[in-house]
Amino acid sequence: MKKFKRTIAMLMVTAMIAFCFTGCGSKGGSSSDTIKIGLAFSLTGGTAITEEAMYNSAVLAIEEINAAGGINGKQIEYVVKDYATDPDTAVKVIKELILQDEVTAIVGLYTSASRVAVEPILEEYEVPLVYPTFYEGEEPNDYVVYTGCVPNQQGDYFVPYLFENVSENFYLLGTDTTYAQGINRQATELINSLGGNIVGDELVSSDITEFSDIIAKIKDTCGDEGCVIYANLNGDSGTAFYTQFAAAGLSDKYTIASFIMDESFSTALGSAAADTYASVNYFNSIDSEANKAFLTAYGEKFGEDKASSVTAVGEATYDAVYLLAGSLEKCGDDITTDNILANFDDLSFDAPQGTITVDPENNHIYCKARIGLVQEDGSIATIFESDDVIKPEPTK
Repeated sequence: MKKFKRTIAMLMVTAMIAFCFTGCGSKGGSSSDTIKIGLAFSLTGGTAITEEAMYNSAVLAIEEINAAGGINGKQIEYVVKDYATDPDTAVKVIKELILQDEVTAIVGLYTSASRVAVEPILEEYEVPLVYPTFYEGEEPNDYVVYTGCVPNQQGDYFVPYLFENVSENFYLLGTDTTYAQGINRQATELINSLGGNIVGDELVSSDITEFSDIIAKIKDTCGDEGCVIYANLNGDSGTAFYTQFAAAGLSDKYTIASFIMDESFSTALGSAAADTYASVNYFNSIDSEANKAFLTAYGEKFGEDKASSVTAVGEATYDAVYLLAGSLEKCGDDITTDNILANFDDLSFDAPQGTITVDPENNHIYCKARIGLVQEDGSIATIFESDDVIKPEPTK
């Protein structure tokens, strides 16, 4: 009996050790000739229209890196999971990537709700996520590297521009998400500090696609004075609102401005999005050699029509993969989570948007602020660009 108990105890210890090496991901996903990373995107669900460019850009970057020799001679192997715009599904697939696929790091996710949901998993198993989406800031996580912009690189420029050039009245409208809640709070502070007027503030369910009542409310509230409709609506809700707003013929008095407006929406909407405003750190109309090369490569792989709808989060995903590859290259043969995260400090990449650098204080990127105006053909023209890159202040 004692021998049997000792045998059981040894098996349990062996299993626990094996679990630690597998679960913690300290050297998971690395072999003699490959490095395995996870990709988590909504290939289905409400934000699939936006995340298509993210997934495509990740694949493009991986193939380019592998064609150039990989990372210290190792090829990147990737595993993709669809989280279908659902935070609970995001938790499930992130666990699968870590425990079943044993990836070294993960690139992906779009919604703030999904990112927040998986953070405890990243912490438990000590696996880094490179998150390629602009977001509300406020509560950065030590296991996340952020390659999108934050409000001080976005809203701090957007709201004053709209106040000076469009209207002093703002109607805040958004999908009831972590992101829109944070953005509306920050916009409220800015508008009040400028002496503007908040004439409406509401959040709607993500499944809302009928906006006639809200459009009527905007007309009644704003009246002849007009207003900026600060509309940050996700996925299908955003498409429905822009379409119905354009059909109502109200753009002469009321102007839509959005962080979420990008080329995936504007090219799909065409003239329905014309003369609305967007604000992010990348538009695919940027006239630079790096951006031209990126869009050419993207078009050759996925089609010219797809290249015209590459978005800021698509470009940020491309950047995310290259920055992760740069960090892994610096790791050499010692690929651990601690080393991966440490090697992002001050790491730079000559991205399509311009040179970006990771701030060692908070794992966010220095980038420029840009404001765009949607044209009749759905392209977005840059009408404002900051003189230099801006230090990220996610908790401002």
